[in-house]
Amino acid sequence: MSRSVLFDTETTGFEPLTGDRVIEIAAIELINDLPTEKQFYALLDPERDIPSDSTKVHGITNAHVEGKPKFSEVAGQMLEFFGDSPLVAHNAPFDFAFISAELERVGRKPLDKSRMIDTLVLAKQRFPGMPNSLDALCRRFEIDLSARTTHNALLDCKLLAEVYVELTGGRQRGLVLETEQGLAFAQYDVPVSRTSRLIAVSEEQLAAHAEFIGKLKEPVWLKE
Repeated sequence: MSRSVLFDTETTGFEPLTGDRVIEIAAIELINDLPTEKQFYALLDPERDIPSDSTKVHGITNAHVEGKPKFSEVAGQMLEFFGDSPLVAHNAPFDFAFISAELERVGRKPLDKSRMIDTLVLAKQRFPGMPNSLDALCRRFEIDLSARTTHNALLDCKLLAEVYVELTGGRQRGLVLETEQGLAFAQYDVPVSRTSRLIAVSEEQLAAHAEFIGKLKEPVWLKE
């Protein structure tokens, strides 16, 4: 099974090298590109004010971050969660730049760009010339956006995880991967629950099936 980490940040602005800081980090674990229940989340004191224009985007105010940990206090936990896995983000260079700037401020190495998987690039390859924001992609893939009234790092991660499945093969691929995961878990005697679903069959479908079987030589369906 392959592990990757999908993450998102909210910030005080757009320029990490001229004083803008990270104020929210969220990350979720993906196994075979499907989300697990493991996640990392931190709301941070950016050690500076949050401009009102930024608050309009993500809804986070100075009051929200008062008394919250500084990046230096959560950096180790974040890096442990990231591990050495590939890192997935939408417009990934933006998030990589901010996290790397924060890491360098506390004397740590920046993120390795070779680990970057940018879903914006994937979207542009699949839908050239079309809007490819997270909102646009969710609408295109009919993913529920009702809870997204402002940018929120954890919610955005969960939405992006659904988008990522679609960009890399779609829900049918997700079903296949879920089956593969179930087989893998079975090796370790880990129970995987399945919910049975009754499928109604019409009289016309039954008649067509019977006609089809009637054309077969010694069909197994008629053997006791």
